[in-house]
Amino acid sequence: MQVMQAPHAILLLSCPDKRGIVASVSRFIYQNGGNIVHAEQYTDTSQNRFFMRIEWDLKNFQLKRDKIAQAFIPIAKEFKMEWRLHFNDHIPNVAVFVSKTSHCLYELLLRQRSGELMGNIKLIISNHSNLRYIAENFGIPFYVLAVTPETKIKVEEKELRLLQEHEIELVILARYMQILTPNFVNHYPNRIINIHHSFLPAFAGPHPYHQAKERGVKVIGATSHYVTPELDAGPIIEQDVIRVSHRDSIENLIQKGRDIEKLVLARAVKMHLENRIIVYENRTIVFDT
Repeated sequence: MQVMQAPHAILLLSCPDKRGIVASVSRFIYQNGGNIVHAEQYTDTSQNRFFMRIEWDLKNFQLKRDKIAQAFIPIAKEFKMEWRLHFNDHIPNVAVFVSKTSHCLYELLLRQRSGELMGNIKLIISNHSNLRYIAENFGIPFYVLAVTPETKIKVEEKELRLLQEHEIELVILARYMQILTPNFVNHYPNRIINIHHSFLPAFAGPHPYHQAKERGVKVIGATSHYVTPELDAGPIIEQDVIRVSHRDSIENLIQKGRDIEKLVLARAVKMHLENRIIVYENRTIVFDT
């Protein structure tokens, strides 16, 4: 696991737009000996809403980590901010949920091993045993919790206990073919990331690529989003598409779909782990530069 040597603080904020926000935040960092290394902002003029991500070096910062948030509160109150403070050397604990397909799981594990994803994958949970060998190859605990309509509530209770025991901060649904209940989702608001093909809702069901072939689609894609109680309606983090044609067989469509699914999911997870996302009214502001 690679971690940046110099510890940084990362502040994500949103508030009603008005003069002085950037100056006040920058002055707070400057007056306490901080050096700003990244700063991005966006103003939604239609809603008069300001969004910002600012990152600074803690090397000579005069406030201890556990005192920064308290010291920032007066500024946050002045501008009516919604805000979060993070540190880049904190490595969140992650759980991955899977079913039978392995492409997204492999992508996450390989990127995590190479240091591209700054998360600690503590466990893998599945409703099938098919992918146990992958978890064993990577030395990660693998739990099989079969789900039926009759056992769903009890299974989710077991899953939540496992997540709590492992102090999980992010849940990734890497082609987990189960619908989570609102109770489960509400334990991890904006901390469950899902991936699905972008045909929804036009080509819903178990065979979207067959339907796409029949309709002669010209692009296929994938969407990664935060999970909310409303199915597949959560804030979108990342999307991408790839062109296809009448020459592509169903097998080709499936393969291309899997390729783009794993890339889109990995990018979404990376942006979350790097604290680049602000969720506002069921949409995301993603600072990805």
